[in-house]
Amino acid sequence: MSGKTPITVAHGDGIGPEIMAAVLRVLDAAGAQLAIETIDIGEKVYKSGVKSGIADSAWESLLRTKCFLKAPITTPQGGGFKSLNVTVRKTLGMFANIRPCIAYAPFVKTLQPKMDLVIVRENEEDLYAGIEHRQTDNTVQALKLISRSGSYKIISYAFEYARAAGRKKVSCITKDNIMKLADGLFHKIFDEVAAEYPDIENDHWIVDIGAARIASRPEQFDVIVTQNLYGDILSDIAAEVAGSVGLCGSANIGSKGAMFEAIHGSAPDIAGQGIANPSGLLHGAVLMLQHIGQNRTAQTIHNAWLKTLEDGIHTGEIASREHTKETVGTEGFADAVIARLGEIPQRLSPVHYGDSEHSSCISIAETVLPPKQDKVLDGVDVFLDWSETTHPSDLAAQLNAVQTDKFALSVISTRGLKAWPDAVDDFKIADHWCCRFTAKDSAKNAKLNNGDIAALLSTLHKAGFDVVKTENLYSFDGQRGYSVAQGE
Repeated sequence: MSGKTPITVAHGDGIGPEIMAAVLRVLDAAGAQLAIETIDIGEKVYKSGVKSGIADSAWESLLRTKCFLKAPITTPQGGGFKSLNVTVRKTLGMFANIRPCIAYAPFVKTLQPKMDLVIVRENEEDLYAGIEHRQTDNTVQALKLISRSGSYKIISYAFEYARAAGRKKVSCITKDNIMKLADGLFHKIFDEVAAEYPDIENDHWIVDIGAARIASRPEQFDVIVTQNLYGDILSDIAAEVAGSVGLCGSANIGSKGAMFEAIHGSAPDIAGQGIANPSGLLHGAVLMLQHIGQNRTAQTIHNAWLKTLEDGIHTGEIASREHTKETVGTEGFADAVIARLGEIPQRLSPVHYGDSEHSSCISIAETVLPPKQDKVLDGVDVFLDWSETTHPSDLAAQLNAVQTDKFALSVISTRGLKAWPDAVDDFKIADHWCCRFTAKDSAKNAKLNNGDIAALLSTLHKAGFDVVKTENLYSFDGQRGYSVAQGE
């Protein structure tokens, strides 16, 4: 291999500088060919007035190297500070988060010694879009965004990853029994993509039972692909069940760059004590080495790490009476790994990453917008802040008293439950109402448009109603593109 690969390194906050120093020593001792550029991110940058936690000069390095090894950072509480991880992932198009979760029994205590799975988590959409609004004194909304193109990209990546890693099955995890449109779309795309990979098994799980099975029978899984929020939760469950969140690293992969890190936080309560386990960040660095094509070095480091565990050299949080021969701190653990470079574990399965000196980047599927469909406006949901009386039938009476040319009130709901007509509750504490207006019989032959909605909203405003949100109701090629209320 000629030359060194440029990478950007951030030492982070809390235990970050300690574990990064240890990891860089291991990389250097193993012969990793890296040209390191160091940037400042995190707490110090936040407190300097940069709300994102990352300065423009740091972006210059990241955009140039396209490879980021990042220690944990601390985000100050309050003050409108944005998650730096989310900012970096979105800015650099890092749509895929890869988290291997493996048990190292018997050397690390685990509830599930057979665990060996990888979670492929979508990184850019879902509730992590962070779009929220307070609409009434009592109610806040958060928008869950799932796209066909984003789903196709992450699901295709999961199958390509499984094939490249020699894994046999990909499992999709959603909650499409409840979110039939958003999660239903993700499941539908999964089925379409799975058909393109007949050599790989596939199945689907609802997230609640899927999470339970990860904790109780993880051997049922191999590669899991899921949405952003579920992936965040499931990967921590898997890591903890495997033995320790502190042992797991992750990769964030995208079209404009990749970021590698530990999955744990900055642990300020133990910062400066020299006791933090550098293993999570070291595993992130191993994933980085594979990504940039330094596979032999990645293999050497990973096998030395496994041998260190076998030899009973452990940090305090994984130490046990049965298998620990020496308890060490951050630097002592790094020293032990360095001393075992070139050795192979005897009881734990050694890793084999091959001798290729080419990048192991997995191809990213080209995504395009789907073909245009026949999109028809069926009506509008008008959300009101209204608490004038104790029963939604009173609200319906007031709305029906407002004359509109095109629309008729068809249903009122609150928090997804039908409240009118035929309400089964008095809804005394509700103040957030979804009022669905659809075309009057006399207007059904004429196409509704946004001008008709504007006229309706103007009428409601003049009648004194507080409209806090609207959602247009569309059908696509004759298929309803909106949910109905529970009980409707």
